[in-house]
Amino acid sequence: MTARGGSRLQSKAGAELALILVTVIWGSTFVLVKSALANISTYLFLALRFTVAAIALFAIYRKSVRRKGAVAGLAAGTLLFVAYLFQTLALDLSTPSKTAFLTGLSIPMVPLLSSLVYQNRPRLFEVAGVLVASFGMALMTLPPGRFQVSRGDFLGFLCAVVFALHIVVVSHYTPVAGFRTLAVMQVAAAALLGMGSALVAEPVRFQATAGVVSAVLITGLLATALAFTTMTWAQRYTTPTRSALIFSLEPVVAWVTSWLLTGETMSMRGRVGAGLILAGVLLVELRPAPGSGRNETNSVGSASQ
Repeated sequence: MTARGGSRLQSKAGAELALILVTVIWGSTFVLVKSALANISTYLFLALRFTVAAIALFAIYRKSVRRKGAVAGLAAGTLLFVAYLFQTLALDLSTPSKTAFLTGLSIPMVPLLSSLVYQNRPRLFEVAGVLVASFGMALMTLPPGRFQVSRGDFLGFLCAVVFALHIVVVSHYTPVAGFRTLAVMQVAAAALLGMGSALVAEPVRFQATAGVVSAVLITGLLATALAFTTMTWAQRYTTPTRSALIFSLEPVVAWVTSWLLTGETMSMRGRVGAGLILAGVLLVELRPAPGSGRNETNSVGSASQ
C-alpha cells in the first residue's frame, strides 16, 4: 500500500470515528434534555440552545458567511426549529428511547420526499424501507387491539417528518448558499424563532440548575455546533451511506443511555418495533447504488440531536 493510500484510509477511519462520537453525543442527549425539561420551559430551552450554537458557529464561520444565503437559512432554520420543538415536546411526554426511535424515521422518509421534490419515482427499496419502519412504529406506539396514538408519540412522528423535510431543503440550498453560510443562518434563525416563541407561547419557567445549564451547553455546543462542524469535515472522507448507517445508531445509543441512567425498559412488542425501524433505515441506506447520485446525497444529513 502506498503512503497516499494509507493516508486516505487513516482519514476515512478518523472521519468515521468522529461521526460515531457525534452519534453518541446525539443519542445521549435525549435523557439529558428530558431531565432538564423539569426545570425549564420548552421554548426557552430551545432558544438558549440555538443561541449558544449560533454564537459558536458564527465564531467559527464568520469569514465565510454570505448574505445571499439569508432566505435559504430562514427556510432551513424554520424547519430546524419546528423539528426540535416537536422532538422536545415529545420528550416531555414520552420516553427518551421511544422518541429517539421515532426521530430515526426521518432517514427512510428522506428519499421519498426527495422523489416528490425532484419528481422522480421512488425505488422499491425506499418504499419497502418506509413500510417496514412504519410497521415498527405502529408496534412501538399503538396499544394492542387499539388504534390510539399518544400525543407524545404523534409529536415524535411529526418531528421525523419535519427533520426529513429539513434534510431535503438543506441538500437543495447548500450548493447555492454554501454549507457554512447555511449552517450559521439556519441556527441563527432557529435561535430568533426560539426567543420570540419563548416570550408568547408559554409561561417562562427557568431554574438555573446544574442539569439545565449542562443540557443547554452540551446540546448547543456539542450536539449542534460541534456536530455541524464535524459533519462538514468528516463527510469529505466517507460516503453518505456509511455516514447514514453510523447515524442510525443514535436511537440505540439513546435506548442504552436511558436504560443505564434511568432504568427505562421496553416491552418485547416495543423492542420488535424498534428493531423494525432500524431494519427500515438499513433497507433504505443499503439499497443498490442509483444511477444518479441525487438520492444518495440527499439521504444523509440528519440533525436529530
